[in-house]
Amino acid sequence: MPPVIPIATYRLQLTAGFDFDAAAAIVPYLKALGVTHLYASPFMKARKGSSHGYDVVDHTRINPELGGDAGFERLSEALRHHDLGLILDFVPNHVGVHFADNPWWLDVLEWGEASPHAVSFDIDWELLPYRSRGGVLLPIIGSSYGQALEKGEIELRYDAGEGSFSAWYFEHRLPIAPERYGEILHAIVKEAGAQNSAPGQHILELASRYKGLRHPNRKEAPAFRQELKGIAGSAEIIARGLAAYRAGAERAAQTLSLHHLLERQHYRLGHWRLASSDINYRRFFDVNTLAGLRVEDAGTFNAVHRLVKRLISEGRLQGLRLDHIDGLRDPVQYFQRLRRLIRDAQGKATKAFYVVVEKILGDHEDLHPFTGVHGTTGYEWLNTITRVLIDGNGLEPLDETWRQVSNMSPRLTPVLMDAKRRVLETLLTSEFTVLARLLARIAAGHYSTRDFSADSLRQALELYVLHFPIYRTYLSQAGASINDRALITETIEQARADWFAADEGIFDFLRDTLTMDLIRPDRALHSPPRVRRLALKVQQFTGPLMAKSLEDTAFYRYHRLLALNEVGGDPSAPALSIDAFHAAMTIRARDWPHGMTATATHDTKRGEDARTRLMALTEIPGEWTSAVARWKILNAPHLVIEGGMRAPSATFEYMLYQALLGAWPPGQHDDSLSERMQAYAVKAAREGKQETSWLNPDEAYEAGLQTFIGRILDRSLCAEFVSSLDNLAQRVALLGALNSLSQITLKATMPGVPDFYQGTEFWDLSLVDPDNRRPVDFAARAAVLASVEKPDWEDLAKHWPDGHIKLAWTRHLLKLRTELAEVFARGEYEPLAVNGPHRDHVIAFARRRGRDAAITVVAKSFAPFSQAGRVWPRAEAFDATLNLNGYAVHGFPREAGTVPLSALFRHLPAAVLKARVAGISKPGRKRLRV
Repeated sequence: MPPVIPIATYRLQLTAGFDFDAAAAIVPYLKALGVTHLYASPFMKARKGSSHGYDVVDHTRINPELGGDAGFERLSEALRHHDLGLILDFVPNHVGVHFADNPWWLDVLEWGEASPHAVSFDIDWELLPYRSRGGVLLPIIGSSYGQALEKGEIELRYDAGEGSFSAWYFEHRLPIAPERYGEILHAIVKEAGAQNSAPGQHILELASRYKGLRHPNRKEAPAFRQELKGIAGSAEIIARGLAAYRAGAERAAQTLSLHHLLERQHYRLGHWRLASSDINYRRFFDVNTLAGLRVEDAGTFNAVHRLVKRLISEGRLQGLRLDHIDGLRDPVQYFQRLRRLIRDAQGKATKAFYVVVEKILGDHEDLHPFTGVHGTTGYEWLNTITRVLIDGNGLEPLDETWRQVSNMSPRLTPVLMDAKRRVLETLLTSEFTVLARLLARIAAGHYSTRDFSADSLRQALELYVLHFPIYRTYLSQAGASINDRALITETIEQARADWFAADEGIFDFLRDTLTMDLIRPDRALHSPPRVRRLALKVQQFTGPLMAKSLEDTAFYRYHRLLALNEVGGDPSAPALSIDAFHAAMTIRARDWPHGMTATATHDTKRGEDARTRLMALTEIPGEWTSAVARWKILNAPHLVIEGGMRAPSATFEYMLYQALLGAWPPGQHDDSLSERMQAYAVKAAREGKQETSWLNPDEAYEAGLQTFIGRILDRSLCAEFVSSLDNLAQRVALLGALNSLSQITLKATMPGVPDFYQGTEFWDLSLVDPDNRRPVDFAARAAVLASVEKPDWEDLAKHWPDGHIKLAWTRHLLKLRTELAEVFARGEYEPLAVNGPHRDHVIAFARRRGRDAAITVVAKSFAPFSQAGRVWPRAEAFDATLNLNGYAVHGFPREAGTVPLSALFRHLPAAVLKARVAGISKPGRKRLRV
């Protein structure tokens, strides 16, 4: 059996092109690499053609595009045969909607609030304006609703196999409420001229049999449909009679008939742009095709987790990664339920079960101690590694360079605030409107607060969410914790400071609503259900607002150093001192020793080795600034300038040079680079929401970006620029490779479980998705792995551009983790002293458990030792010694108290050594989080 706590995980992106059988085929390679758990992208049934699996449409089925049950069985057998575990990236928060593939959503469209699945979706039924009945807005129309109707793009169809009617808008199925079947059938029979035929009369009799506004109801509808499809000749009559609803040009009566029919459904069709202002179902961020699930409802929770429970009970699933937990209404309740489900699934064989969460932690924010959770997926540790490896002395010059390029302060706060306002005014207006209306309704519910106007309440709430500093709080039905109460109060005071109108208690009211103090027994009577609903829904809103504003907007506007523009990070952050790194690791070893440590994921903004290259710019800031100044002059003729438009903008051009440096292929020409950079540039520009955006694309600006990139990467046109870029890239690539070896050494040996994203065993110079989801050549990696069974480190270092050294070092590290599994899983963390002139270039620590230990030593800031990236550093260049008092290190004299770095870095500027602790008794076993 694989260990409960993984030694290492390996993330695979499953798609129709890389299915269960393809995954099973590389299991032997993963085993040889040293991985203990395959960490799979979502594999429940997703939308057809999904490239990621997060658009689940049926949580109860395994995705047939990946091989279905049979394919999953073959993968499970391969994993069992090689003693590897399986961790599933599970999506509890949302499902794919629209189109014609989600049975729950289609049922809700058909039956409205009467659907048993309506409770599973977070729909505000009463918010649609100018309707006598509730409904859900469907923003699926590519043009205006009226244009689509008059062009005949919306079509009423009959399914003879089901006996049901649906409107269709291209690939979107819109079920017609059965209560409207009677009027449809009367119109159809009349249009077909079949009133006097036997089938026509039978149809009319059936249509007239069910009287009243809500008939046939859910109980009666199956019999109605069965009888309708059983009428001989009915399908032919209906096919002819559907012309009564065939909208189109010069068919005004039929167009109006179809419109009136659609207006009497449980939904309202609309232009896709209406989503930002009028949508009334909770989405995943601003994605219209992903609707939030209410897993706080017990029935919904059980249904969504039914397959997971079965896989755990069958021993096929050894861990879960929970996607986007900040979208859950009550995560505390969720994880309590999940723990009970896992224990029920395990039966009498109850044991620890590995659970990590996707959670972005703010600066100085600690992970909430959720029941049964071992930690996060590791974004905070990715950024910790980056910050400790960059050269802090180089950040100040880069601040000044960015100030000159952007004509802005290097402070992030104003950039983030502007981004939040843009997102609030465009992408998430509809969700915010739901909250503002609910707040106004609460205030109007008692005479003591009824004078707070809806407009004032909306403005106060807006200031609150704009100033909210992290992703969310974690209130439960019981109320706010001490930490959450303090955070809400502090944010309220910041919002109050920005308020220019008379206060008159409006912020006190808002604070008491968000903390739920408003419904304490000693307070004036307000509606407890509404107050709880608002307080918990605000938590679900601040996360998407922060994510869309920071990661998906500010990161694409603020380009001081792209290595720091990473998920879970702060682009304006300072370097992390070695002492601060040790302090953080000591705390992690104590509190969260088993969370993941990632350096690349499917969501990161660039490949892990592109990032380590950009770290190196802090080591040569003067050369970088000079190079950029020269490149701007060389490329000025290739800017696209039309009227007042400049493509790219000055700040975007600066970002492009960094992105090019990170992705530049080492020692070879890559014909695909120009096309990849053009796609990246358009996405980055749209995310930045300045010159163009997803909501309002500026085709001229985007074309200008692509033209500029095509010109500057054309060697026949810009030979001097390409040569200059290539020369600097060769040096930065070496510095980045050295940084990378330090990065993976830290990842593999610091507290936590190292996670490896697919294909990153070689140099990973990818851009943001979808670039980082390109196919991986596993055959090439397996061949290299077999060839480095006994690595020649000097030869691997000599040929470092091919990336084989990274794979060999990864395997070496995972082999040590396997041999010292208890040390790395449960060992203490001890900083080790380094002395000498180069002590600030070395991070050293010990992991120890009982008498067993591992010593980790890595170098950083390599420019002084490599002629600024021109040569591989010699061991003798490092002038410092490591204090090993108290340890007997394999390969060194037992009495050695200090060891020169030159002895440790004989092959690589990183080392991990087995050791024994002298005279220390074995500590007690730490209690596992279960």
